[in-house]
Amino acid sequence: MIHAATKAVEQTKELAATIAALVRPGDIVLLSGDLGAGKTAFVQGFARALGIVEHVTSPTFTIARAYEGGRLRLHHLDVYRLDHLQEAEDLGLAELVDDDGVTLIEWGEAVAPVLPADYLAVALAYGDGDDDRLLSFRPIGPRWSARTRALTEAVRPWQELTA
Repeated sequence: MIHAATKAVEQTKELAATIAALVRPGDIVLLSGDLGAGKTAFVQGFARALGIVEHVTSPTFTIARAYEGGRLRLHHLDVYRLDHLQEAEDLGLAELVDDDGVTLIEWGEAVAPVLPADYLAVALAYGDGDDDRLLSFRPIGPRWSARTRALTEAVRPWQELTA
């Protein structure tokens, strides 16, 4: 587990941008955290780093959105409203994960069982201040585990904030 902290929404976006620099086609990033913890802000910074200029919003009611025009296609899912794992299977969630893009899933821990066991788990939590966030990164599976060193280096500037 790799830990980091941010002191402002823009820092959370900047941290996400460093993670975006590490992604490859077919990658999955699962985001977890309480309401308002910064999952969508993370996706916004991530998208901006990919070169996506379209405004990114949480797809809470549409469940899935795709963004083109960046280094990779970005699939952004919010599965908060799914009541059962079967709904994720019915949506064809596994098929949304494509080899040409990267997929970020808010509330992703809820659907992890129907996804390939190869993803980056990102947990966001509230810190002491209103805009403070604590983030933890856990590589799951061979694709992300092979990038543990690069991931550790990418978040190093934000690890100083945890001290």
